[in-house]
Amino acid sequence: MQSVACSLRRVVPVATSSRLVLQRSPLPSSRTLLNGQWNSRRHVSFKNPIEWVREAVGSNVREKSSEQEIAAARKAQIEKGEASVFESIAPIAADKAKVSGAKIVKAKKMHTEHKYSTSHFKISHRKLNLLSRQIAGKPIDSAILQMTFSEKRASKRIKSMLVVAKKHAKKKGLEEKKLIVAESWVTKGPKQIKRLEPRGRGHFGVRIHPDSKMCVVLKEGKTRAELAQQERARKLRRIAAAGYVREDIPLRNPGPAWAW
Repeated sequence: MQSVACSLRRVVPVATSSRLVLQRSPLPSSRTLLNGQWNSRRHVSFKNPIEWVREAVGSNVREKSSEQEIAAARKAQIEKGEASVFESIAPIAADKAKVSGAKIVKAKKMHTEHKYSTSHFKISHRKLNLLSRQIAGKPIDSAILQMTFSEKRASKRIKSMLVVAKKHAKKKGLEEKKLIVAESWVTKGPKQIKRLEPRGRGHFGVRIHPDSKMCVVLKEGKTRAELAQQERARKLRRIAAAGYVREDIPLRNPGPAWAW
């Protein structure tokens, strides 16, 4: 029995992961055998994971081309006729401008009118519409003069709005002396405040506080001198002598007044 036990002890290998063996056995080298197996716990030097990713993926990543290489490739496509219409037209126009020495200048937008408005303020649209009618169709200076001497409470706000609109229209290139208030209208505000108003005998009503604003459109029109000259010509056309207006046309279907 003892011989059998000894033989069994010799045949059965000792587990390499046992703490006893690892503590008592010295650290073997990477090329030594431990109980008939290669040591799996040899020291291995790992690389930085970022460097490993660069080495693994870096070969498949395309390097970014420079601007000169991109321009040369596009030029070659244009010469071969493989480029699109938009890519072929733009470089040609730029090359012509460089050769002639001319600068590509964008055309300035020509403004024919200027729209401006007040902010929403507390006033009835019916009251504000009276001021809107007063300035509609008049030269800008005349409209400002009307609001200067108006007794309405909102006239000061309308006057300041017209002055600012005049300055903005001048910056747009419109002639200051020919500006007229071509259009003027009033709109209601988006919100109307409602409050309860007490009445007699325990009743109450609803008081509405309206908001509204005025919008104007300034355009170039005729000056005061041109309007006066046009009115004078109109009145002169109405003045004519009897001999100049005489018509040799017989009367048709005369009434009883001509029967005598």
